[in-house]
Order: sequence, then C-alpha cells, then structure tokens
Amino acid sequence: MNDMILVTGATGAFGRPLVELLTARGVKVRAVTRSAAGVRLPAGAEAVEGDPARPETLAGHLDGVTAVFLHPRAIGDGAPGLLARAAERGARRVVALSAMNVDEPLDEQPSRFRGDRNKEAEAAAVDSGLEWTSLRAASFAGNALQAWAPQIRAGDVVRYVHAGFQEVPIDERDLVEIAARTLLGGYAGRRLELTGPESLTHAAMVAVLGEAIGRPLRFEEIPPEAAERHLVAGGLPEPFVRALLARYARYATRPQHPVTEDAAAVLGRPPGTFAAWAAAHAPAFAPQDHPAAGQAPGLRPHG
Repeated sequence: MNDMILVTGATGAFGRPLVELLTARGVKVRAVTRSAAGVRLPAGAEAVEGDPARPETLAGHLDGVTAVFLHPRAIGDGAPGLLARAAERGARRVVALSAMNVDEPLDEQPSRFRGDRNKEAEAAAVDSGLEWTSLRAASFAGNALQAWAPQIRAGDVVRYVHAGFQEVPIDERDLVEIAARTLLGGYAGRRLELTGPESLTHAAMVAVLGEAIGRPLRFEEIPPEAAERHLVAGGLPEPFVRALLARYARYATRPQHPVTEDAAAVLGRPPGTFAAWAAAHAPAFAPQDHPAAGQAPGLRPHG
C-alpha cells in the first residue's frame, strides 16, 4: 500500500487501537505524540513529536502523508491550520471523529467540557478542500466502565440517574474499524451517523452487564445531586458532570438518537451489541480481589 496516514491522538484510548489496526493491514502510520520518548508502536508506525493544536510543530512530518485522522480532543483549535499544511504537501483525505450531538448548542454537549472539539474538527474537515468524512459517533459502550464499574466491583446495586434514559451505544472496536476503512477511501462527503444496533435504557444496560459477569445486578435510581457528587468524587470534571446530567434530564422520556444503519453499511455487517461488548469487558467489572479484575481488553471512553 502507498498510503501514509497521520493520526492525531495516536497514543490515546482511541488512536492507539486505530494505529494498531492500520499497521496490521500494511498501512504506514505517522503517530502524533507530544513526546515520543518511551512510546512503543507496532511495526509500520512512526512516532512523531508535535502538538496538533499548534500545526507548525508538525510541518516537518507531512511529506508523503495521504490522509489525516483528526481526534477532536487532541486537535484543539489547530485543525484548519494542520489540514491546510497537509493539503499543501499532497494529502488527499481527512477523517474527523465527531459526535451525533454536534449540531446541538455547544453548552449542551458534555464532551466539550473534557476538551473535545467535535464541531470544530468536523467543520475544518468539510472546509479543507480535501476528501472528507465525519464520524458522528453515538455514546461509547465503554462509558459504562467509568459510570458503573466501581459500583459493580463493589456490589450488586448500581445507583445512578434516570433508569429509563436511552442510549444507542456503539462498540469502540467497531468505530476504530470504521475509521480505518474511511481513511483508506470511500464515504467521502458523508457525515456518518454511527450507532450500535439497539437502543437500551440505563436499567437495561446494567442488566446486560449482570448477565455478562454472571451476577444479577439491580439498578437503583438516585437524585441527580447524589449522582453528581458520586461522579465528581470519581474524578470527572464538575462542568462535564453537570452537562451530562442535564442531557439525561432533557431526554429522560424520549430517545436522544435513533438507531441508524450507517455503521452496518461501512462494516458490511451489523455492529456489535452491547451484550457482546459487555462479555468482552467482563473482567473489568470483577471485584478488585478477583484475579481477572482490570484485565478487560479494549478502549476507555473519550467522554
């Protein structure tokens, strides 16, 4: 293959599996990292130092690049400048990771409070003059790890808000596959709406997790104030938590997003179910003294 792909956010929870998948398929990758010291990558990937939010730091790494992957947290406000420089050096394609709620008011997008710039990354791709694709992802299945794993490791009751709130979670492994395929061509000029195959309530997701770990779990609905204290104590930024809980409240009685067919169209198969994700990640929900605790494969949520 003659493709050379520049991946921003390459050593993070999403970028690293993308680098691994691309190189496994014989694609050369330049993996952007702020510090290459100690970074170990698979054969076919080259770690290059730079800050995507400051495109000038990557100017020396763009020769031969045919496609760019924009991670909305890594890129900050640097996407337009990076893509302009990449286009000047001969890049032809850009894929931006975005979100299904990208068109909602900015203050109603929780992930912005953790640094994601979904709207800006997508807009830069569209305006770049390159072939572009936007991956508008639904909530990650892996969000369940941060929201509920500590409680499940400690007992059989999950205390959280809005038992009836519905998600259409997508398995991050499917999203990585979709990113790889679109980086290599196809679906140009598309804003792909990427969901899992089913809409599930919070209570149903917890029940699925119980089946995966072989331990019945009970969902206990708690007031938003209690959930906020719990999530902030767990290390999440308070502005993010408040925006997240406000999102739950807005859609407490109706689905936020419908199930779409875009993921299946790109993958050539149905996307993975939440039950399949839960089975693959069951060790991460095991009690801390269990020998398998924390050994689940896969990704952590980007928020």
